[in-house]
Amino acid sequence: MNDALDQFRDEHSVASGHRRSAALVYQSADEFVREYLRYMYTRPVGPGNARYRWAADWWRYPEAVARIEALWRAWEHLRQDGATGASTWWADHADHHMGVLLSPEGPFARAKDANPPGEPLPYVEPPEGWFP
Repeated sequence: MNDALDQFRDEHSVASGHRRSAALVYQSADEFVREYLRYMYTRPVGPGNARYRWAADWWRYPEAVARIEALWRAWEHLRQDGATGASTWWADHADHHMGVLLSPEGPFARAKDANPPGEPLPYVEPPEGWFP
């Protein structure tokens, strides 16, 4: 009986345009940065005249937290679209927000963290309990 009910719910959800939410891959914006984002954007960052800026303690910057939270949530949603989800995430979300975050005029304008070309963005773990 439960199998038939589950099947009905699944069919109804698809027919009405609603999908069951898949489990999150990353449990917080911090985990998303730590395990994924910093490895995807391997730009050489640094202070002074560097083309890109990044703060290893990104979680201390309110604008960065808001943008990265949006990136994480969009990624979790769009990863479920096997057709164009990844491309949409990169073009409409990642490239836009990361362009702002990495800009010398962005929230990390005064950051002094650096990394060599091809290496992950610098990362410092936030204090325990900072992210749920």
